[in-house]
Amino acid sequence: MRIGNLADSLLSGLDQAAEAAGRWFEPTVRLGVTGLSGAGKTVFITALVASLLRRGRMRDLAPETEGRILGAMLSPQPDPTIPRFPYEAHLAALTAPNPRWPSSTRSVSQLRVSFRYRPRAYMALSGAGRLHLDIVDFPGEWLADLALLDRDYESWAAEALATAERPGRHAQAETWRSALAAVDPSAPHEELVAEALAAAYAGYLAACRKEGMAALAPGRFLMPGDLAGSPALTFAPLPKPEAPGRDSLYAELRRRYDAYRKAVVQPFFQDHFAALDRQVVLVDVLGALAAGPRALGDLAEGMESTLAAFRHGASSWLDRLLGNHRIDRLLFLASKADHLHHEQHAALTHMAEALLAEAADRAAFHGAETRAMAVAAVRATAEQTVTRDGARLALVRGRHLETGRDVAVHPGALPDDPRALLATARDPEGAGTWPDADFARVPFAPPAWGPRAEDGPPHIRLDRALNFLIGDKLD
Repeated sequence: MRIGNLADSLLSGLDQAAEAAGRWFEPTVRLGVTGLSGAGKTVFITALVASLLRRGRMRDLAPETEGRILGAMLSPQPDPTIPRFPYEAHLAALTAPNPRWPSSTRSVSQLRVSFRYRPRAYMALSGAGRLHLDIVDFPGEWLADLALLDRDYESWAAEALATAERPGRHAQAETWRSALAAVDPSAPHEELVAEALAAAYAGYLAACRKEGMAALAPGRFLMPGDLAGSPALTFAPLPKPEAPGRDSLYAELRRRYDAYRKAVVQPFFQDHFAALDRQVVLVDVLGALAAGPRALGDLAEGMESTLAAFRHGASSWLDRLLGNHRIDRLLFLASKADHLHHEQHAALTHMAEALLAEAADRAAFHGAETRAMAVAAVRATAEQTVTRDGARLALVRGRHLETGRDVAVHPGALPDDPRALLATARDPEGAGTWPDADFARVPFAPPAWGPRAEDGPPHIRLDRALNFLIGDKLD
């Protein structure tokens, strides 16, 4: 048995070495597209791939403007056990005669884009280079579970119970609190009681999501996937009794929570996140602003606890050779920038920077390069300026998603300094102020790409985002 284990270990090491050698001669960049639910990941990936295959609008992607990208194409994905990102179906939705937004992410998926490019002059003797870009997509609901990795049941339950008492969640938790009040955590476990508690807690999370809240874990309660109906999702937070017995309801739900972390969350992180080279974090700042101070505070809290799980920092050549990945570039994107006039884009970027400042500082400390931008992966509006009562109004105009009518909107102005808004978000019951604006409240329909659809989708700064993410790899 020991000899067999030793042989298996040697073969595994040889396999890893061969894989590392393949990465050395034909490099691969593994890009994780992350963000909580509603941030726009599906549209971003679809537009990113379309723009790489049809680069007419990639004016700020340096290797393209320098004429060094010789070609790009979709290639078979490296891992046949992971579903392929349905790029063609999503692209068809966006380019249909009556364009529509594609459906949101429902499971983990991936897609590979391969490049042939001409290196810069001093590398030209090596001939054309090749690069694979592996794009990995994750449901935003599942992403929130990463915050559970370092929390045991007692601390998670105490935090969940306290959070449900906040004014912004108190009403949504009413049904769950009633179910909680009817049980004794120290009583013997009964499966029907556990199922009722789990259903009530899932209903509470769903009600919070409807109100624009973001920090909602366990995420599989909202999007269970293949775990629907399994005991792995039949638990809920309970207050800790003084001496819970081994067969008590509290002890059983604690065991199930621990099993969820070890059998679901930890493998999910190790299989998909631990191997990332670069990361995009999409943030729907405007949606949170529209939902109010509590939603913005919830978004900040959820993103900070989630990003703390990632391994950011510069990798050495030995790390890369041995397959020990770190995320060396981290890009924060404030999505839906087309809902604002371009004069407001700098303020939107500052909001994203302030919202994610702790994560950015932590990543930069470990050697990762970070940046923030305001983007629209598919631009659905045009800009317009009008004068009313002697005042200049900067508008955005587009087709209303529900009515199909052309509408022009003045969404309001973001503050130049986002700290006041974040202070209000952290203390919604205080005396802070909130902008009287309609940020992201008008649902715009996707645009028709026009006569030059071969150029890829209209966008805002998608080319700059791509230049930061992969421009150096095409040198």
